[in-house]
Amino acid sequence: MSKSLSILWFRQDLRIHDNPALNAAAEYDSLLPIYILDDVNAAHWAMGGASRAWLHHSLTALNQSLDGRLQLFIGDAREIIGRLLEAQQVDAVFWNRCYEPWRVQRDILIKQDLLGRGITSRSFNASLLWEPWEVSKKDGTPYRVFTPFYQKGCRQAPPPRQPLAPPPQLNYHDIDSEFAQSLDALGLLPVHLDWHQGVCSHWHIGEHCANDRLEQFCDDQLDGYKQARDFPAIDATSRLSPHLHFGEISPHQLWHRAEHMALQTGTDGPSHFLREIAWREFSYHLMYHFPQLPEDNFNPRFNGFEWREDGAALALWQRGNTGFPIVDAGLRELWQTGYMHNRVRMIVASFLIKNLLIHWRNGADWFWDCLVDADLANNSASWQWCAGSGADAAPYFRIFNPVLQSEKFDAEGRYLLRYCPELGGLPARLRHKPWQASEAQLQEAGIRLGIDYPNPMVDLKITRERALQRFKALT
Repeated sequence: MSKSLSILWFRQDLRIHDNPALNAAAEYDSLLPIYILDDVNAAHWAMGGASRAWLHHSLTALNQSLDGRLQLFIGDAREIIGRLLEAQQVDAVFWNRCYEPWRVQRDILIKQDLLGRGITSRSFNASLLWEPWEVSKKDGTPYRVFTPFYQKGCRQAPPPRQPLAPPPQLNYHDIDSEFAQSLDALGLLPVHLDWHQGVCSHWHIGEHCANDRLEQFCDDQLDGYKQARDFPAIDATSRLSPHLHFGEISPHQLWHRAEHMALQTGTDGPSHFLREIAWREFSYHLMYHFPQLPEDNFNPRFNGFEWREDGAALALWQRGNTGFPIVDAGLRELWQTGYMHNRVRMIVASFLIKNLLIHWRNGADWFWDCLVDADLANNSASWQWCAGSGADAAPYFRIFNPVLQSEKFDAEGRYLLRYCPELGGLPARLRHKPWQASEAQLQEAGIRLGIDYPNPMVDLKITRERALQRFKALT
């Protein structure tokens, strides 16, 4: 009697716990777990460098959890799955859904291929609390504003399911595939740049590390999350976003752990954290219903906005050499760690878009390449929110003053000095605006403006007024 065989196609669900596709595939006699590096259809949105480096280590961790039986491939997923079906007697193929537009189109074609072959296929929701089509307004149209999306849509929808236990046993299928690849052959790590080593040194990657981080966050930071999350020098945020993006942990695990903490503590930290998880859901809701979100202005009025083309200014911003310490610290944090504190993300985005008048897509592209948590839905929705062109967007006249933001959220300059240590000799109040230091103060601090630390690249007042005039012209 022949044994049944299932293929489990891992994607952005690199975990064993709470993995519905894995649970379904494990019901067959034997299991063939695969991962396909499929960037050929992603076009502009192929993974950036930081994400690829994270993926290398995440696949290593997943393979260990699968007793070294994960099969790796590179190329067009539709073609590779077809070749596996020709080589093996496969009964079913399972995977968890992704929501990027190019992946949605690819998966539709693969399901059609499997149906034509008479092979069972099924996809599952493993990365969202609610499917984008499950939350809608009474008239059936998608939400465009977060608060009603959360309070009316999500809160009135069925509650998120409980996390699933892993299968009690996995029986693997042996194959000798000629086109399977080694992890190194996927080329996820840059060959001539050791930048990724510094980035990855700031993280512990993989499912077990993600769960450890969640427990540490719940024990040490969650109670005070609402009050402390805006201060970048404080370790007050979860830093779970890259684990969540790659599926090393599920939103269901986060949601129910935070709900449990809310019942235990009665503080407002857990409820605020739940709200932040819902913002991620909102971003996916937008991208699903408006698939051009990563490329086009959500608000078409911005199609006529007069952006500046200034490659030199963009390069100064990218490398953290703007002369505004909070902006520079954030972009240096990004380059060194693959991460940036969320409050600082808003500050650096506002500076690029409104003080430099450089298109939000340039910022989104840089974040896409440098962030270990680069997520197409979150990245696109957040940049458009900052630009004023997105859903539920910040009003055009909301222009962050980087000096005031720095003074408010990093008064002693501790975050600044972490990434701009050359400012350490200045009094705390001048670390936010070193150009206001006297010659004697600069000399005592060992700083030569324009040499040791850059002069401000723009005048904040002038560029603010310029931005307001251009934004007003859209109304």
